[in-house]
Parts: sequence; C-alpha cells; structure tokens
Amino acid sequence: MKTALLHYWLTNVRGGEKVLAALGELLPEADIFTHAYLPKNMEGLFEGRRVTESLISRLPLGRRHPQAYLPLMPIASRLLDLDGYDLIVSSESGPVKGIRKPKGARHICYCHTPMRYLWDMHDEYYRNAGVGGKLAMALFTGYLRKEDLKSAESVDEFVANSAFVADRIKRIYGRDSVVVHPPVDVDFFRNVERSDQGYYLFVGANVSYKRLDLAEDACRRMGRRLVVAGGGNVTNIELRSIYAGARALLFPGVEDFGIVPVEAQAAGTPVIALGKGGALETVRDGETGLFFGEESVESLCGAIEEFESRPWSVDACRANASSFAKHVFMDNMRRICGL
Repeated sequence: MKTALLHYWLTNVRGGEKVLAALGELLPEADIFTHAYLPKNMEGLFEGRRVTESLISRLPLGRRHPQAYLPLMPIASRLLDLDGYDLIVSSESGPVKGIRKPKGARHICYCHTPMRYLWDMHDEYYRNAGVGGKLAMALFTGYLRKEDLKSAESVDEFVANSAFVADRIKRIYGRDSVVVHPPVDVDFFRNVERSDQGYYLFVGANVSYKRLDLAEDACRRMGRRLVVAGGGNVTNIELRSIYAGARALLFPGVEDFGIVPVEAQAAGTPVIALGKGGALETVRDGETGLFFGEESVESLCGAIEEFESRPWSVDACRANASSFAKHVFMDNMRRICGL
C-alpha cells in the first residue's frame, strides 16, 4: 500500500508528535503531510522522510506560527494532493483530517481530541485570550466548527487516545471509535532507582487548565514542598530522576489522556489526580494513587492527607505503567491498519 501520514503541524515535540513518530515506525515507507515543518525543532524524528507542507508554510511566519492561520487550514488541507495513496493515517487534534480523500483510499484518524478551543474548552480559551484572540474566536469559531464537522466525513475509522476522548468524538462528530492509548517510553522512565525525598511534584506547562494553582495552594496550606518541572525547563534524564524522588505526582487538571502520570508510575511514583478525564484510565485508585473529587484546594488537601496515611507499592506503579508501553500501541495500531 502507498501510505500517507498526516499531522496538523510539526514545529515542536510533544505527545502528538511522539505518536506520529511511532506511527512512522509502523509505516516506514509512509510520506508525511503537514501544514508546517521545522526540522531543527523535531529532534531528528522525521529525518530522511518525505515531508510535504501545505500552503500555510509559505505564508509570512507560517512555519513558526502556523496556528495563526487556523481559518485557512480547512482550505489548505483540501489542497493537499493525496492522489494515489491507499492508506491515510491522520494524527489529529486540529483541522488536517479534512483532506480530499482519493477514491478507494482508507482514512484512519488517530484523534488526540476534537479541537478543545472550538468545543469543550472554548469558553476557557476565550477568557484567557488577549484582545486579538477574542476577536478571532468571535469571528471564526462558527465557521471552524462547521468545517471541523465536515472534516470528519473524510474519516473511515476513528481511533481515540482515551475513553474520555472517545466520548467526546461520539458527542461532537456522532461517530464511534476504538480506544488505543498513546505510546509512553515506559522503559526509559523505569530505568531509575526510586528514592522518596519527601517533595510533591507537578510536571507540565503553567497553563490554566493544568491547574498548577491548585497544587501550589494545597502544598502551601499543608506546609509541603512542591517541585514544578516540565514546560521545557528540564531534560528527560533530569525529569526521570525528579519523578523517582517525588513522594507523589500531583495531577490536578483535566487531560484528554495525560502521559505524565504514566511516566511517574513507570519511575515507581504514585499519583494524586483529579478524578476526571484521562487520569481515570491511567491511575488505579487506591493501588497506584488516589483521586480527589473536586477542583478545590480542600479536596486536594484531603487526598494528600489520605495518601500520607497509606503505604504505596513501587512494583504496582511500574506494573500499571507497563500496560501503556510503546509495543502495546504498536500492536493495536498494526491490527487496526491491517498490517
């Protein structure tokens, strides 16, 4: 089969780009299509591959800030020339899935989430946007929602990265999907000696929906030390050691899946998480961590108190993390793609 891989843009390496890299290993002859590609930012993940960019890359600052041209992406996606491709696999949480599918081709969409800034988290994104962002959302949200719904028509099979996202796909697109959790480099993060140094840990960028404020306020109230890592300020090797030294990872936001709790458990560290979203699928309540029920300081403090009164098993955390290893993802996607 002649195969194409699609991704919204390739300008930095995060979870979605790691999924695409794993799909690339599964489909080594596949060509890549994207709106913008910055090879120097991609850690060599797609070196040696044929990468075709859309017209977005040719616009001013289109490669560095492709999201600024979001209203043009539905048109740009349809202009991508996919004639002759038999299998199309899109890695999607943007508008790239709305391609003009060749006759007879099969399109599998691995959906990280329907666009949050258009749907479930639209109001939060709007509140936190600047004046220009608010104006753009007011002007284009209706149009982009229509285009997003239309883009789903090109998809033959949806694959969701979590049951939480599968529910969102069903509600927004009216489509069923199979759940395949994204690949996590479990072996790397478990290759460290666990040594509880008494601090609590938050990993991730300081964006509103991740709720760093809850972790900070709870630890301040209880007199506990909080270490904040991620957002590009530590290397993976440093992060692995930071995970292994934490008493527990605090995960107070709602994530579509959330790779961070899996990485922490691979390092032998339990998790205290809000009992919503993808964390419900990655943490075993009472065995590899605890859930708290409300997005409040009081609820998180109560969970920390309960956590500190119980013993926790390094082996249980690592065993749970192993179910999200890369080979599990590869086996599932190989079956879905018919390879």
